[in-house]
Amino acid sequence: RWMNRLVPEEDGLYTHTAEGPDDMPAHIKAALTSTSLSIPIIGGHLALGTWQGIFLWEHRHARSDRHILVHLA
Repeated sequence: RWMNRLVPEEDGLYTHTAEGPDDMPAHIKAALTSTSLSIPIIGGHLALGTWQGIFLWEHRHARSDRHILVHLA
């Protein structure tokens, strides 16, 4: 809800509807959120805290295929 108040989809200020009315607000929301993440691996497990997790955030209403790249170094 907070993100939708910050970048409302029904606001005419954000207009780019080539892929649907939620397209331009989704671009702005993606620019305001992280698009990459580095997490250490300790003992073969992700080193996350007790209350930490990994969440993927889809900013569009229409579903589409997404690809996630995992880079281990």
